[in-house]
Amino acid sequence: MSGDLPMVSFVIPTLNSEGYLRGCLDAIREQDYPHDRIEILICDGGSTDATRAIAGEYGCRVIENPRRTAEAGKSEGIRAASGELMAFIDSDNVIIGSDWLSRMVAPFADPQICSSETLHWYYAREDGVVNRYCALAGINDPASLFVGNYGRWSWLTNRWTDYSTRQTQCDGYIRVQIDPGRVPTMGANGYVVRSALVRSVPGVDEYFFDIDAVQALAQQGHVIIARVDTEIRHFFARNMRDFARKTRRRAQDYLYHRATGERTYQWGVGGLVRFVIATVLIFPLLLQVMRGMRNRPDSAWFFHPVACWITLAIYAEAVVRSRLDKSGYDRSGWRQ
Repeated sequence: MSGDLPMVSFVIPTLNSEGYLRGCLDAIREQDYPHDRIEILICDGGSTDATRAIAGEYGCRVIENPRRTAEAGKSEGIRAASGELMAFIDSDNVIIGSDWLSRMVAPFADPQICSSETLHWYYAREDGVVNRYCALAGINDPASLFVGNYGRWSWLTNRWTDYSTRQTQCDGYIRVQIDPGRVPTMGANGYVVRSALVRSVPGVDEYFFDIDAVQALAQQGHVIIARVDTEIRHFFARNMRDFARKTRRRAQDYLYHRATGERTYQWGVGGLVRFVIATVLIFPLLLQVMRGMRNRPDSAWFFHPVACWITLAIYAEAVVRSRLDKSGYDRSGWRQ
């Protein structure tokens, strides 16, 4: 019976997201999970396009997000959600398969599991080069391949993280015990978590920083997670310019909130040094391109050196900028 299933609150931050939102909401509407056990919260940062009208068409509950950022929007959604579980997805995500939610919820029958997350990015041959590259490599940030803290299946390494974990294969998912000191990149784009636990994270009433929150839960002792054999499509970037724009936003926001003490997750210095050296030398990147082509042939792998150079340049710029300008990324005119 539907009443026996947990209520799930989808928390979706938006800001001028009309280009992708219908696809995101259509996929939720098509789930075989009882619709009376689903609520959709659109946490909107003041959209001036059709975002809010689209949300109304789908019967979503619109939550005001005056601080505009996705992290602040998720925090507003956490406060407003009524579900036993919360599912965090972005407006440019499309969950794959009508059984996606049922499969994501199933691991919570194990009372030790605190969260579940989609294991795979969905790969579509018709997507642009950047989105295909991200789906194949299992990342949005190429530096994470060198740090080892990526959290999706990568066809470059043939695993979903380089961090040491204890894993047990279960029916439809991997039961994982993570190390609180070395937490893989998790907490967004298909992350489902027990609501009571996420509300216990310090500072979550202000900002929900995904990987920081997962680390905080692990440090509280909630170290058992499920990596579910499901897929989610992420329309991350249409082109190189879009990739650079979103990388710049991520870098500037991270440095701003780290300076204020609100970000707690620390990236491995050794991995970042390896990233810089490999990018400058180029040859290690070309070896990775060849490895990717061998594992899963696609010309999108040739974007890898370009992605690394763009990321390195923007990170360097962001560090210098953070010394001169103490503000975060300006979202004036932002569109997905």
